Amino acid sequence: MKYPKIYLALDNCFAIKRWVEPKLWLKITKELGFHYSEASFDNEIDGLFSPEEYMDDWFASIDKLGKEYGVKVANFFTGYQTYRTAGLTHPDERMVRHLLDQWLKPMIKRIKKANAGMGFYFHAIPDNVLQDPALYWETYNKLVARLGELTAYADELGGVNLCVEQMYAPHQPPWTIQGTVDLLRDCYQYNQKPMYTTVDVGHVIGQKKFVRPTVEQIIDSLENANKKKARPSIWLGADQTREIWINAVASGRNSSDTAQDISESMDKFSYMFSVDPGDQDPYAWLEALACYSPIIHMQQTDGITAPHAAFTSETNRNGIITGPELLRAIAVSYEAEEQPFMPRKVNDLYLNFEIFGSNTEYKYDIIDKLKETVEYWRQFVPEDGIALDELLARLR
Repeated sequence: MKYPKIYLALDNCFAIKRWVEPKLWLKITKELGFHYSEASFDNEIDGLFSPEEYMDDWFASIDKLGKEYGVKVANFFTGYQTYRTAGLTHPDERMVRHLLDQWLKPMIKRIKKANAGMGFYFHAIPDNVLQDPALYWETYNKLVARLGELTAYADELGGVNLCVEQMYAPHQPPWTIQGTVDLLRDCYQYNQKPMYTTVDVGHVIGQKKFVRPTVEQIIDSLENANKKKARPSIWLGADQTREIWINAVASGRNSSDTAQDISESMDKFSYMFSVDPGDQDPYAWLEALACYSPIIHMQQTDGITAPHAAFTSETNRNGIITGPELLRAIAVSYEAEEQPFMPRKVNDLYLNFEIFGSNTEYKYDIIDKLKETVEYWRQFVPEDGIALDELLARLR
């Protein structure tokens, strides 16, 4: 069993609209004490609105300046622009093909030349699809095929690690641990090419809203319903399941019989529910999937919100992400047995700090909170490229 090497990296999303040229954000990255960077496509390198010649120059500059500053852009990631689209699960095939052929594939080609990895979240399931199980699974299979097309393309170029980020709501799969495992496994079985994931330690805030209720909880909700304003107090998933609940309250039907009808209806929409308490625990995600997550997105969180906060003395007081716990959780994933039809466990893990700056923040405060972040994490990863077992040994 081989433990991975661990690297700290700074996502340049901190620099959006402030330090937009590579010569500026790379310099700041170096001055902060990072030797690796993740480049967000939001920071002036979008595949559709950036001219080709500009992108040629931009990629040449990060290579030249990276060597000058001693900062390697190790990974690239999509951002807010692409997060807002149905993308690879868009109902119109023309949109899908445009994004595949004009955005994703050209970027993968450039990233291969830059000797880097790539993560993205580039799809969402429209509500009408969620409400129709047959259409949902048809759409899911199309997503697998489109991701398979990308992994095959990356393989033809000589190999680029591609990662689909995990999210936290039913219309943004994968959003549960098992759902993520299933997606990676389905992608691998599609063409025997690896698709990886990106675990974001803050993306565990929504799953608790979508936990499947027990029959007892359904009965309780029916018995305590306000008939004048019949609205379920629990998550029931699909509209048709919710209608059964509303009609039962209005007609005064037997709650135990109705609860069974509701439960059977929910069975048809299993993809709309979380059934594993671990889905709400960032460490459970890491224990299950860190070895398949070459990019791990780092932010401090209280487990209630995902503010993409820095690791400062203030945020760490209520934050649930700590260095020792995170490293130990990663180790669990590597110590587990190999799983069938999954990609190979990765040898290098980048802890990429995805820290946002508010539009109203002073730029000096942004720099200060990033300084605190790297100071905190260098306690546990004093140098980049140290093997995880050695880092763990230093904790004892």
